[in-house]
Amino acid sequence: MTYSISIIETSNPTILKFEADSFITKHESFEFNNIDEAKSSPLAQQLFYLPFVKKVYISNNFVAIERYNIVEWKDVQEEVSKQIEDYLNSGGLVVTSSEDRKKVPVTVYAESTPNPSVLKFVANKKLVTHSHEFTSIDDTKYAPLAAELFHFPFVKSVFIDENFVSITKFDIAEWNDITMELREFIRIYIENGKDIISANAPKQVAKTEAYIDSEFEQRDDISKEIINILEEYVKPAVASDGGNIEFQSYDAQEKKVKVILQGACSGCPSSTFTLKNGIENMLKEMLKGHVETVEAING
Repeated sequence: MTYSISIIETSNPTILKFEADSFITKHESFEFNNIDEAKSSPLAQQLFYLPFVKKVYISNNFVAIERYNIVEWKDVQEEVSKQIEDYLNSGGLVVTSSEDRKKVPVTVYAESTPNPSVLKFVANKKLVTHSHEFTSIDDTKYAPLAAELFHFPFVKSVFIDENFVSITKFDIAEWNDITMELREFIRIYIENGKDIISANAPKQVAKTEAYIDSEFEQRDDISKEIINILEEYVKPAVASDGGNIEFQSYDAQEKKVKVILQGACSGCPSSTFTLKNGIENMLKEMLKGHVETVEAING
């Protein structure tokens, strides 16, 4: 597979994140304060050869580096980003495996959603770098966890986002009878370090920060404002309910906004009400004269 690295600023000016568009560890985190501590990480050892590297933190899909004050990030960040990208793309080892590191303590809890057919299973680990929705086992060639979940006869669809799995069930089963079984299955699957999405999965449009920024800049001003409102006011609430919302389009002549609903929001009985009385009213109020209707498309 080919990795692409995005540079992400943090609240600490001495620390920069170099985010990959795929996972580089098996849901594990490592912190190294010097090259001696980094014996288990060839990547971290290589980074410590840079004289300004003070600390290296590797987790899930990113490498965070704390620098000494002898340089400014703006002068070296592109060079470091390319070094990490080249290292990963040459097949370099991130961390060596050890028996006591193969299993990580994982907790998963079940959370209800506004959609009575959907339950959200939340893990204490990051599962994916961007959201994926599967409506049948045919979609899961590169998604081993979703494929295995479809072997349960009551699973209708699967939505996986950053740290949770939302499952839509068929009406033949009641949540009281299947929740514990699903929760334990997901917990053990993650704890065993199995792939959520295969490393050789074809790249869907990689939603790295760089890509999102580039796509955003190409849009018209009203579309940009709509996206900002959805990101700030709507998406966090939707994610907490086990779903996702994505901006699809804006028609200035019809003053119509189209959004994509995924996960628990897709087909939810209350989503129409939320859409009309929540999102639509919010956009009409905040963008007076520019928005009249919001239309949802189930993902």
